[in-house]
Amino acid sequence: MPRIIAKVEGKGNGIKTVIVNMVDVGKALARPAEYPTKFFGCELGAQTQMDKKNNRYIVNGSHNGHKLQGILDSFIEKFVLCENCDNPETQFIVQPKKEKITSVCAACGHSSLIDMRHRLATYILKNPPDGDSCTPQKVKKLKKEKGEQENGDTSPNDESGFDGWSDEVDVKNGNGHTNEETDDNWSADTSEEAVQKRMAGLGEGVKGLTFNNDLEKSVEERFNIFFKFVKNKINEGVDNLPDKEILAEAERLDIKDRGVLVLAELLFNEDILNQIPKHRKLFLRFLNDNQKAQKNFLGAFELTVGMAYPATLIPKAAHILKSFYDSDLVEEEIIIEWGAKVSKKYVSKDISEKIHAKAKPFIDWLKNADEESEDSEEDEIEVVYTTRTEEAVLREEAMKNNKTNGADEEDDDDLDIDDI
Repeated sequence: MPRIIAKVEGKGNGIKTVIVNMVDVGKALARPAEYPTKFFGCELGAQTQMDKKNNRYIVNGSHNGHKLQGILDSFIEKFVLCENCDNPETQFIVQPKKEKITSVCAACGHSSLIDMRHRLATYILKNPPDGDSCTPQKVKKLKKEKGEQENGDTSPNDESGFDGWSDEVDVKNGNGHTNEETDDNWSADTSEEAVQKRMAGLGEGVKGLTFNNDLEKSVEERFNIFFKFVKNKINEGVDNLPDKEILAEAERLDIKDRGVLVLAELLFNEDILNQIPKHRKLFLRFLNDNQKAQKNFLGAFELTVGMAYPATLIPKAAHILKSFYDSDLVEEEIIIEWGAKVSKKYVSKDISEKIHAKAKPFIDWLKNADEESEDSEEDEIEVVYTTRTEEAVLREEAMKNNKTNGADEEDDDDLDIDDI
């Protein structure tokens, strides 16, 4: 799923936020673009404007993309993911007369009722998805074809909110039979092969949502998953690693701040000074405006320099830190803070002291440069204010110069040739 691109237009009371790529976001989530737009309006207490013909989706007021992205995550949790398996392969069964909306998962077959207390649920009842969900008419048709009686009796599945299969009747089950041939196998095939086949048709963003159960694993297990993922990308032999894909995997596993430890281990060796500019773009995705990640990155620096290649890289510690600084990978204050204290968090205290000793010239240079910049800012030019005219000031300066020249001439007259 692409990240939301928000564009603020207008001023004053007419200010509004246009969500430029709302259609693409809706397609990735398999939901009409109006639903998340309306959800934004409900959560922000703002009016919304939706022009399907021109693909313009607007929320009144000024809202940045980061804020809208957080609200979108809430929409995905409430109206997209299956509550049983956290899979996004869900479809709506909208029944206005019964005032209920059922979400049916194509992966695990689970069905659940949408919370009708949310204002968006009312909007969905009045504006059901076109072609992507079962309407009440399709439900009735399905029941007739199955020979069910339309006498108002509640079927066993009504307790869970399921009144029929979404889309068309001839959805095939795992044995290749259609639902018309058997009433027992109404759920989708959940075999590994079938799931992988369905996954092939999903967008990259939605694919990531289906693996959220990895978050239930320990940090060590998630690190191993990320390690294998990056290593496979390296083994593919591509010139440029897919930095966006690697970042998305780290975010999915919730280890973005510490993912640089894995990247440094796999991408850095004795030739680190040449590797830093080569992989700068990838590291920037993790380190930019992220001080926690930068501190972990300096820990990875200690591991690489002090543990993996101590004989070769410890003497180059200052040069490596300068390369980090010049490449904008680590902020100045983070480097100075690191240099102020020897830590044994990543390596032994003895090794850490050796690294700090070699890095000291660069740390001192950073501190001095910082102090000089502060001193230069404090220096001020003295400005003298006067009410006199420019002509009067020039006349006074000329008189002073004449007096000085006269005094010099008198001094010349007092000189004795014998004294020279």
